[in-house]
Amino acid sequence: MFKGRTAVFADQVIVGNASLKLKNVQLTDAGTYKCYVITSKGKGNAKLEYKTGAFSIPDVNVDYNASSESLRCEAPRWFPQPTVAWASQVDQGANFSEVSNTSFELNSENVTMKVVSVLYNVTVNNTYSCMIENDIAKATGDIKVTDSEIKKRGHLQLLHSEAGLAGSSLCALGWVLLPLTPHLMLL
Repeated sequence: MFKGRTAVFADQVIVGNASLKLKNVQLTDAGTYKCYVITSKGKGNAKLEYKTGAFSIPDVNVDYNASSESLRCEAPRWFPQPTVAWASQVDQGANFSEVSNTSFELNSENVTMKVVSVLYNVTVNNTYSCMIENDIAKATGDIKVTDSEIKKRGHLQLLHSEAGLAGSSLCALGWVLLPLTPHLMLL
């Protein structure tokens, strides 16, 4: 499965760079990679945990199609499947799981999913937040509904794991993120 996609930097090996380059990265490349090096000066190993995923900032709107006062939170692209939670500025700490309904729709490429969550029985003069999170990112869509206006805001936070040292082993974490653009980013 890696045929034609790997390369080493042959001219760099002599100075200690034993890097392996993987081209045309795919979602199926996720996993744990281990590298063992033995030289006349010693030996060592490294482990890379490589994860793939997708994220998008949710858009929260008043759901005018519903029979009661409702908010609709939509985020077009997530992988792996996230959790969704609602919060309210007025009702801090309230559990909205009983008055919300969340669904996950597989997108056409059969990998990422569209997240849709509806919050029922909302009140005016309150700010609501729809929080979507997986082990890659946490995204929040806020909406403030008053008698005279609606204000919206979105926020995205990438979640990173710490790389650590364990004895002579080096551990690192790599991500491929799939944002709304069709390009892959390696962080």
